[in-house]
Amino acid sequence: MSGTKTVALTIDGLKVQAAEGTSVLRAAELAGIDIPHFCYHPGLEAEGSCRMCLVEIEGLPKLELACSTAVREGMTVRTATPPVREARRDVLEFLLADHPLDCPICDKAGECRLQDHYGSYGPRPGRFVEPKEKRAKLVRIGRGLVLDRERCVLCTRCVRFLRKVPGTGELGVFERGIRAEIGTFDGAPVDNDYSGNLVDICPVGAITSEDFRFRTRAWFLSRKPSICPQCGRGCAVVVESVEGYPLANGQRRVYRVTAGENPAVNGHWICDLGREGRRDIDEGRHGAVLRTGAPVQGLAWPQVVAEIAAAVRAVPGPERSAGIAVVLNARLTCEELALAKGLFVSGLGLRNVFFAGRKPGRADGLLLAAERMPNDKGVLEAGFAPRLPTLDELAAARVLLVFGPYLLEHYEPDAVARALASVPSKYLFSAHAGPLDRLVDAVLPVTAPAEKSGTYINIAGIRQSFGQAVAPAAGVVPESTVLVCLANSLGLNLGDADAC
Repeated sequence: MSGTKTVALTIDGLKVQAAEGTSVLRAAELAGIDIPHFCYHPGLEAEGSCRMCLVEIEGLPKLELACSTAVREGMTVRTATPPVREARRDVLEFLLADHPLDCPICDKAGECRLQDHYGSYGPRPGRFVEPKEKRAKLVRIGRGLVLDRERCVLCTRCVRFLRKVPGTGELGVFERGIRAEIGTFDGAPVDNDYSGNLVDICPVGAITSEDFRFRTRAWFLSRKPSICPQCGRGCAVVVESVEGYPLANGQRRVYRVTAGENPAVNGHWICDLGREGRRDIDEGRHGAVLRTGAPVQGLAWPQVVAEIAAAVRAVPGPERSAGIAVVLNARLTCEELALAKGLFVSGLGLRNVFFAGRKPGRADGLLLAAERMPNDKGVLEAGFAPRLPTLDELAAARVLLVFGPYLLEHYEPDAVARALASVPSKYLFSAHAGPLDRLVDAVLPVTAPAEKSGTYINIAGIRQSFGQAVAPAAGVVPESTVLVCLANSLGLNLGDADAC
C-alpha cells in the first residue's frame, strides 16, 4: 500500500525490505525463508505459544519469537544457527512425548507440520520412558468435525479463529499444564457457516472432517486453484481431486474444496457452502446426451447441435425474433456470455433472451452473499437486461434453448411441463440431472465451473479469471464450445471453425 513505511533488515545474510509492523516470521516468509511454526497463522493474531519459531536477533541476549517480534530498521536475524536448531528440536521432543505415533492412519499425514518439522530437525531417539498421556479420541465437536485430543499441540488456532472470524467462540482451552485440552463450552457444538476452516488451519491431525476421513491420502491429491461458484462473492478455492490410482483407470473424484487465498475477496477463509461445492462437481452429473430423460448410446453432442441448428433455420427469418427463446444463467463465464450475446442477440436478432438462476439465499455478513449465482455482474457487463421468462413466453416459443436447470427454482414442475408441451423444439444444456431433463427433446451435458476456464465478476465488481481445476468426463463440454459450434452451424463465425 502506498505510503506505508518500510524498514531494511538482514535475515540469514539476505537483505530484506518489509513494511513497518510486519513480524519477523512474515518478513522471512515473503523473502522465501521458511521459519517453522505451529501457532502462527497469517489470518490470525500472533499467539507465541508453540515456541517453534525462535530465532537469534543480533544484540538481544536470548532467542526471540519470530511470530510476535516486529521488524526494525537495521535488524539482523539468524534463523538456522545451532542454538536455534537445538531449541526447535527440544520443542519437538516435548510435543512428541505424548503425541501418538499414528501417522500411517492419520488423515493429516503428508500435509502435517509436526511430521514435516520432525523430518527437518530429527530424527532423534526419545528419552521418555513413562507411558504416554491418554486423551479422548473421536470427539465429535459439531458440523462434521472430529477432535482427537491426543494429537492436539495446543496451538489454539481453532480457538482464535472462532473468536475472530465468525465471532462464535465455541471452542476454548480447558484445564492447565499437562491437563490442558481443547473443548466446547458446556458441550455446545461448533455450529457456524465457517466450521470447515478449522480442518484447514489445524497444523496436525487433531481436527479432521468426517466428510474426508479415511477417504484418500494427501499425497494422492492434485490441488488446483479455482473460483467458488456457490454465491456472488467469488472466493478463491482449491479443488483437490484424484484421477486414476488409487481409483480405477479413468476414474476421477473431487475429495475436497478448501480455502484459497485472496486478500481482496476472502482473505484465507471460505464458508461451508463453498466446501460443499465438491458435490456440485461430482454428484448428479450428466455424462451423456439424453433423449426424454434417458441416455442414448452413440449420440454425440455435435449431432444434437446440428439438430438445433436445423430447428433454428426452419423458423423463417422475420419470425425468429419472437419465435426463438433462450434462457441463460449467471453461471456462464463472461466469455460465454459474450458468445451468447454475439450468437443470439447480434447474430440471430432474438428479443426473447431471458435469465433464470438460483433464488437468493441468506447472507451472513461475512463472506456468504445472498446472491447464489457467481456472475450477476458479468451478465450486466455483457449488456443483458436479465429477466425471468413467464410461462406464457416459454410456451409461445417455436424453438427453446435452456441453459441450466434453474427454471424449476421459480415454477412448479407441472406448470413448466404444461408450458413446454406446446414448444415444438426444446433443448437443455445442463451439468446436472433434474426433473427438467424429461421435459425437453434432448439434454446436452456441459461442464461445471471447476471443469472450465473463464472470468467471473463478483458482487464487489472484482474481475477474477480462473483456469480448469479438473478435467470433465469424455463427451462433456463447456458451454463456450457448444455456442461456437452452434454459431458455426448457422453460418455465424464466433470462434474456432473446428469447434464441432
